Amino acid sequence: MKKILFILLLTTQVFFAQNGFEKGNALYQNGNYKDAITAYESVLNANKQSAELYFNLGNCYYKLNKVAPTIYNYEKALVLNPNDNEIQNNLKFARKLQIDEIKEVPQVGFAKLIRDFTGIFHYNSWAWISVSLAILFLLFFVGYYFSQTTVSKRIFFFGMFFLVFLILISVLAALFEKSHYENERPAIVFAEIVSVKSEPKSSSSDVLVLHEGTKVFVLEVLDNWKKIQLTDGTEGWIANNAIKEVK
Repeated sequence: MKKILFILLLTTQVFFAQNGFEKGNALYQNGNYKDAITAYESVLNANKQSAELYFNLGNCYYKLNKVAPTIYNYEKALVLNPNDNEIQNNLKFARKLQIDEIKEVPQVGFAKLIRDFTGIFHYNSWAWISVSLAILFLLFFVGYYFSQTTVSKRIFFFGMFFLVFLILISVLAALFEKSHYENERPAIVFAEIVSVKSEPKSSSSDVLVLHEGTKVFVLEVLDNWKKIQLTDGTEGWIANNAIKEVK
């Protein structure tokens, strides 16, 4: 009986979530952006999320000229679908609404090469690549075991070694990318204007002033303060309620 009730509850949630998403799309097409936001957020309240949902929310807020929510929702969409060109392009347009122009310090050296390589795919994609290579390795092993000629045995034998190497690379890439994902804590400034302090207290000196929509990275949390780093490497402390973490 409990299982039946659980299935009914789950089915109902999925139905209302889908209904809310479609309602939001219809409202957006009619230019009712505020009502569309309400419909989309009802889907989020049902614990349903997707890159498309956050992307549509970002589009609604963009139409309403709401800088911080626009960038925040596009960033949320990119977390779920990091290789989507449409999301990336819309985010670039949204960032033009920002007041702050923070330069991004490019990474250099071997660390950049590793990050560029592992960043090609999401860590889940790397995991599936590893599984696919492992299956291919098994097929090569079967081929080697049942081969009747020396040439074919050698081909399968060296092929297995090469596949082991590729599996190792893909597993390491998945682990590295997952570690990067878990340790990186991007956030968006939601306060219209906020001071970044040198210490986690209101009386400390200002490092700089930020405006809504600026992207920062959370390094540390202390009481009602968060230590942040900007894309140019500048660090400071900001009030907890002034920013909203993407992940």
